[in-house]
Amino acid sequence: MESTLKRAPVEVKLYFTERLEPAYSSVRVVNARGAQVDRRDSHVDRSNPVLLRATLPPIPAGTYKVIWRVLSIDADVIEGGFTFRIE
Repeated sequence: MESTLKRAPVEVKLYFTERLEPAYSSVRVVNARGAQVDRRDSHVDRSNPVLLRATLPPIPAGTYKVIWRVLSIDADVIEGGFTFRIE
């Protein structure tokens, strides 16, 4: 799945149905060459334990992939990803 955006997002937010284990949950954003472009501040939101977030610096037009891996409190590991393109 790929979405096209007019401008770059400043943050990636992923919501899950169960509480996440902060020490074992992460999200990262990579460019078409596989280089990580987010600010490396991925974290589970302290006030909302089902929200995983990471911020982005200004990024140029191009294609990017969001990749996540999380561990829920019931010990389920879920991982996945999606792509987006900035025009």
